Amino acid sequence: MLIGKKKDEPGPSIEMTPIIDMVFLLLIFFLVATTYQQSERELAIALPEAEAAGPISTMLREIIINVDSEGAIIVGGQTMTLEELRTLVADAVRVNPDQKVSVRGDKDLAYGVIARVLDICKAAGVQQPFLDTVPLG
Repeated sequence: MLIGKKKDEPGPSIEMTPIIDMVFLLLIFFLVATTYQQSERELAIALPEAEAAGPISTMLREIIINVDSEGAIIVGGQTMTLEELRTLVADAVRVNPDQKVSVRGDKDLAYGVIARVLDICKAAGVQQPFLDTVPLG
């Protein structure tokens, strides 16, 4: 007596539905993460022009300090006072001595406010705070 394979049994197969679901979830995750990261740099701040302006790069540990035309200091979407900024930067430098800071000041703002923000960064121990500008033209 020969024992054979039944003809109507299907072979092993891979379900595509869960794989497609995971691909869509990953796609949505990366789209949302990228959009959130860019929102920090898309505040309504008109940067001054400079000949040596470089491309804006975001580093993983970089703190971005925005100063709008009214002189309000905004970090991570939250408005801060000078004292709160001083505490935030000092804590960040304490954790990471190589802390990077970018200051984005509105071009119509008096430079005194920007100078105070840069002074806070230097006093907290930031080696070289970066002042963002846009290229001429």
